Amino acid sequence: MTSDKNKSIIILLGPPGSGKGTQGTLLAEKFGLYYFEASKILEEAWSKNLDEIIEVEGQKYSLREEKEENWEKGKLCSPPFVTVLFKRKIEEIHKQGKGIVFAGTPRTLYEGEKLAPLYKELCGQENVKVILLELSPEQTIFRNSHRKICELVRHPILYSEETKNLRHCPLDGSRLLKRGKLDDPETIKIRIKEYEERTLPLVKFFEQQGLEIKRINGDQSVAEVYRDILKAL
Repeated sequence: MTSDKNKSIIILLGPPGSGKGTQGTLLAEKFGLYYFEASKILEEAWSKNLDEIIEVEGQKYSLREEKEENWEKGKLCSPPFVTVLFKRKIEEIHKQGKGIVFAGTPRTLYEGEKLAPLYKELCGQENVKVILLELSPEQTIFRNSHRKICELVRHPILYSEETKNLRHCPLDGSRLLKRGKLDDPETIKIRIKEYEERTLPLVKFFEQQGLEIKRINGDQSVAEVYRDILKAL
């Protein structure tokens, strides 16, 4: 697999509800990148065959157990399992000639250690950009428990006085949905703990890999966060 220095990889890290998905979509549109949404990749795998078993390094992982025992309870899925799925998708995207913006991937040190060499191989270290969106736990709980996404394209609809009674997406007209168990306040608390213990250590790891971390205040409007990200890039 050859390296392409003209393509970029942008990695958006941050707690649940920090705006990774919204900013990832904006950046993908601006720079012509593939928007790699971790949750969507997992949900696509589950929709095809929940009974599939994936074997990694001699260990077997059930798609059904990963979904029901980890994902739906707010826990991160097993790193070897998700790394296999993500590597497949990343290589597929690269063959299509696109750079990538990652929203919330990687999520663990294991994933980072396995995927960072691939990032560098695909586009060169100088073209790998890491953005950390910072948000308080209180805002994380509020944003996630009030969040809705559209059924068709998964546009996230931010909660406000103007949007709180919306039933259909203003962009494509499809129904607006809550993400059930995933955005239950108690589940969100587990997700915050998982983020702090398992995802935040990636910041130090990436710095050790020679990648600069740009920190952005996520407790701003979408436009203000986007402005700061563009400045950082």
